[in-house]
Amino acid sequence: MRDIRNKQVKHSLTLQYTGTILGMVAGTVLLCWFLNNTFLEDYYIYNKQNAMLEGFSTIDAKSAAGILDSAGFDVGFEKICENGNIAILIISADGTVIRTSVNDTESLRIQFMDVLFSSSKGTSTELLEKTNNYFLLRQVDTRHKSEYLVLCGTLADGNVIFMRTALESIRESAGISNRLLSYIGIAAVILSVVISIFVSRKIARPILELTEISRRMTNLDFNAKYNGKGENEIDLLGEHINQMSETLKSTISELKSANNELQMDIEKKTKIDEMRKDFLSNVSHELKTPLALIQGYAEGLQECINDDEESRNFYCEVIMDETDKMNQMVKKLLTLNQLEFGNDTVAMERFDLTELIRGVIQASSILLKQNGISLTFNTDMPMYVWADEFKVEEVVTNYLSNAIHHTDFEKRIDIKYTQNGDYVRVSVFNTGKPIPAEDIGNIWVKFYKVDKARTREYGGSGIGLSIVKAIMDSFHRECGVINHTDGVEFWFELDTKNN
Repeated sequence: MRDIRNKQVKHSLTLQYTGTILGMVAGTVLLCWFLNNTFLEDYYIYNKQNAMLEGFSTIDAKSAAGILDSAGFDVGFEKICENGNIAILIISADGTVIRTSVNDTESLRIQFMDVLFSSSKGTSTELLEKTNNYFLLRQVDTRHKSEYLVLCGTLADGNVIFMRTALESIRESAGISNRLLSYIGIAAVILSVVISIFVSRKIARPILELTEISRRMTNLDFNAKYNGKGENEIDLLGEHINQMSETLKSTISELKSANNELQMDIEKKTKIDEMRKDFLSNVSHELKTPLALIQGYAEGLQECINDDEESRNFYCEVIMDETDKMNQMVKKLLTLNQLEFGNDTVAMERFDLTELIRGVIQASSILLKQNGISLTFNTDMPMYVWADEFKVEEVVTNYLSNAIHHTDFEKRIDIKYTQNGDYVRVSVFNTGKPIPAEDIGNIWVKFYKVDKARTREYGGSGIGLSIVKAIMDSFHRECGVINHTDGVEFWFELDTKNN
């Protein structure tokens, strides 16, 4: 994470944007400074030269028209002189002044003569252009450190014209211009830095927010959302990332659900395979003893070990008893198999639980009397519940049968209700030894027997409590067992709601 942040700082969008703007502004200022130093003087002289040539062309045209000295040309002549800052002297062949732009005509005439005859000391001239009608000079006065453009020519009417304009110190002007440009450049650079930082941060802020959102998305955290106003491309990108986040969240949720279902299917298949193996192992083990007894007594009958009728009847009774045990075990196994695999239909109906329990007690009265057991069920009020009546009868029968076979000490069985909101708990308590703590978690497993010797006495198969657990699971209701100091309590819960 630290490396990523360092990389973000090193390649910060703000720094890149600011550096780009700063480079552009600084480069522009330097370019202007270079152009000023290199071309400003030539450009200035070029403009002055064009102004003088345009003035000469205008005056020449007026002289050709014969209106050079007319009052109608006064305004045009003044504009040429003022706009170009040009001193003009027009004289005839005999030296008469036809037009002039200065009051000191004599001084301008002397300067004109100096140019014609190069008699002035301390000056240097450079011929810039020469035609049949005029020649243009650049004159430098080294004494006064001044420069001029001078044009001498002959007009169409034969008059002579003298034009002169001063060239301010172009180098000084360029220096002043460059200093001003440097001040402006520094201010522009500072202002551009401030503006670019502000603008880049404004641009970078939503991008950094999107970067953080994308980082959280890589960690499958889809709660982060971009809050934009939808005004620009970044806001549109943020909205698309939000949509992508929702799509990924939904897709991953579906994948997890599918994966969970697949895992459950795999676990179910594994459980079915294990149940099948356990079933075969347990059935083969449980059937081994009765089959051995049946085989042994059948062989005894075949070999006529005892010929008396009483012995034969005894052998037949053993065979029939073991066959009945096997038949009952197979029936219970089929019932349990249907419950565990969900092949048995649960018919939910409303019935009186009190009446059902009294019917089971009545059916078991002979066993209770034979074992000397007293049973208490002091409930006369009806208790209406929602469940499968046939399966609830199976649960009560198993609980009561289990209690009868394990009752000891006082030989007492108590059946009672405990109302708890929308549920009723049915408890079947019998006096006797508590179930060992290490066996409590296994009593619901089929074929598991806490006391194997005692189970053999009454022919138990170890399937009854497994059937109870499977039935209650099909109801989506709870069942359990509680150890007491003087006995054991088995219980189950049913729904009493009317809706």
